[in-house]
Amino acid sequence: MITSVFKKSTPLNFSLVVILMLVFFLLFQFQEVSWMVSGIFICQKAGIFTVLLASVFITNFVVKKNGLSKDSSYTIFFYLLFLLFFPMVFNDWKLVLANFFILLALRRLISLQSLKASKEKIFDASLWIFIASLFHFWCILFIILVFISILFHVSRDYRNWVLPFIAFFVVGIIFLLFSIYVNTSILDYYNQNIVTNFQINYFTSNYQNAAFSIYLTVALFFVVSMFASLSNKQQLLHTSYKKIIASFFIGIVIFAISANKSNDLLLFTFAPLAMMATSHIEIAQQKIKQELVLGVLILCSIVTFYLQL
Repeated sequence: MITSVFKKSTPLNFSLVVILMLVFFLLFQFQEVSWMVSGIFICQKAGIFTVLLASVFITNFVVKKNGLSKDSSYTIFFYLLFLLFFPMVFNDWKLVLANFFILLALRRLISLQSLKASKEKIFDASLWIFIASLFHFWCILFIILVFISILFHVSRDYRNWVLPFIAFFVVGIIFLLFSIYVNTSILDYYNQNIVTNFQINYFTSNYQNAAFSIYLTVALFFVVSMFASLSNKQQLLHTSYKKIIASFFIGIVIFAISANKSNDLLLFTFAPLAMMATSHIEIAQQKIKQELVLGVLILCSIVTFYLQL
């Protein structure tokens, strides 16, 4: 029954996801209402929600535009469920913005398979990644995905290998001008942000620990499923799925090395994991198996959300 609701992409499904996302967002925000007395904080909360919503629909656009989904609404629903595992994301505007720019880059890189306007797509993706790194420095690791995409599609033209460095130069100039305008030191900025920490001992409650453990178990399930079913996918889509897998593992690396570690950092894995989950649920299989996977995931996400309120 649950799978039937999201089997088709309809305005009703999109509206349902938007309403659910707004309900859970407000439930989390209303734990502490001091922000409601300030117009600036209200605008900030509205901005976070808008960018999160845009991120969900960019992810949906990527799978639809590149033939990675059978015209279903599973991707946006999975993205919503993954957000519920770590509701603190709803308060971290820097991570939300960084992830938004990474999704804009991912959109351009996956569409590179068409080989149309390849130079523009490589430059755009690199530019978005370097902009994202201004909000969370280690997003810069996603530039690896740009070079992977060049290797897959347009490696023979040496100019394509230079474009990411031009994008880096452009963002560097913009950031330099901005730092001069606001009178900040670039060296101080990077000294504060180019920091690593491999220890995972940041949990402030057992509920956060449980959410982290369950999410990793779910991620492992869908990643293994992706590897197992990759050979059965259309040959044309293999490079797209490989980029999605690479994007997921880059997100894991960013989480692993970031200094100010928290579960929120797994936000960078939500979009690729939602795409892999959609691929799994759309595999021809018994309906009871689809219902079981989706039902267990819904239960886990809602339970972990309420435990962290």
